[in-house]
Amino acid sequence: MRKLLIPAVLLAVLATACSVRLGSSDQSPGTAAPLSQPSLSGGKEPVEAVVQRVLPAVVNVTSDIFQQSPTGGAQQGQGVGTGFIVRSDGVVVTNCHVVEGASKITVSTSAAKPQEYDARVIGGDCLHDVAVLKIDATNLPTVDLGSSASLQLGQRVVALGYALALEGGPTVTTGIVSALDRTIQAQDPSCTVCKNGARTYTGVIQTDAAINHGNSGGPLVDMAGQVVGINSAGDDNAQNIGFAIAIDSVKETISQAESDPLAPTAYLGVSTQSVNGAMAAQFQLNTDAGAYVVGTTTDGPAASAGIGQGDVIVAVDGKTVSSADDLGTILGGLKPGQTVSVEIVGKDGTKRSIDVTLGSRPLPVTLP
Repeated sequence: MRKLLIPAVLLAVLATACSVRLGSSDQSPGTAAPLSQPSLSGGKEPVEAVVQRVLPAVVNVTSDIFQQSPTGGAQQGQGVGTGFIVRSDGVVVTNCHVVEGASKITVSTSAAKPQEYDARVIGGDCLHDVAVLKIDATNLPTVDLGSSASLQLGQRVVALGYALALEGGPTVTTGIVSALDRTIQAQDPSCTVCKNGARTYTGVIQTDAAINHGNSGGPLVDMAGQVVGINSAGDDNAQNIGFAIAIDSVKETISQAESDPLAPTAYLGVSTQSVNGAMAAQFQLNTDAGAYVVGTTTDGPAASAGIGQGDVIVAVDGKTVSSADDLGTILGGLKPGQTVSVEIVGKDGTKRSIDVTLGSRPLPVTLP
C-alpha cells in the first residue's frame, strides 16, 4: 500500500525530544482557543455529526502500478489510499505518494453501494506530497476546506480513511492536535523529486488520532467538519503519533489545479522495453527493433484490444516504433479517445495490425 513510514530510529529520537530531523520549530504564543467550536451536532454525539457530514465526500483511491519482477520483466501491483472530494464535478485531493507511478487510478465512493470512476491527475506538488485528481462525475458531495492556522494544541480532530484496506468503508478515528509545525522525514523510494529517497514534510500537524496504512490522502477534520489537514505519515513502531499536511500550505496548489488543470495526454496502457539484438536472440523474436511489451494495464486500451505480454509494437498510427522511447514520443503527439492502428509482431512471429482507442494517461511523468 502507498503509505509512508517514518524510520523507527527517527521516532526513537523524537521520544527524547532532541531531534533535528524530526522536531518542532519555535512558536510564539497564540490567541487562546475559544471554549466552543461551531457544532454540527444538532443534538447528536459531536463526532457522529462530523462523520455524517464528511463521510460522503471521502473516497478510496486505488492505484495500479507496474513493478519490476525478479525475472526482469514487469508485474502489476496495487496501492490503496484515501482522498476527499472538494468540488462537486469530481475534483479529488489525495497524497502524491498514493498515485505516483500509477498506470491506472480508480476512485470509489464511500456510499453503501460504491460508485467507481477512472481518475487522472490534473495537478499537484509531489515535493510536498499533494495530488489533485479529476473524475468524470457531477453532483458529488463535497467537504469544505478549513484553516490550519487557527488550530490549537489539544483541539479535537477526526481522521477518516481506508485504513488497512478493510472492507466495509472508511475507518474513523478521533484524537487531538498533539503538536503543530513539526518537520519530519519519511522514506519514499518511489519519489522522483525527493532527495536520497526521503520526503521532507515541514509545518505538519501531529495528532494522536490513529493513522495507518491506507489512511494516506484522507482528511483530518475539525469539529466543524472542515478539512484542516491531509493525513500523510505514521509509523508502525510508535503509538498515538501520526502526521497530517496542514491544509493552508496546499490550498494554492489545489486552486491552481482547479483553475488550470493539466491537459489529458494519450495513454496505451503498456510497460515496454526497447528491443535490441541480444533481446531478440534471448526471446527468439522475429524482429530486432521495436517496443517489447513486458506488461499491460488491466482493462487498459492495449489489453482490451488484445495486445499482451510478449508482443512487440513496431508501428503506431503509421509511424515506425524502433524503441520504447519512440513509442512514448509518438503517443505524446496523439490525443485521448483517438483510435489508431498499432502494428505488432506476435510471439509466433506473425505481424498484425490492431485498432486501439487510446485512453487518458492517469499520471504525468512528473508533477510540478
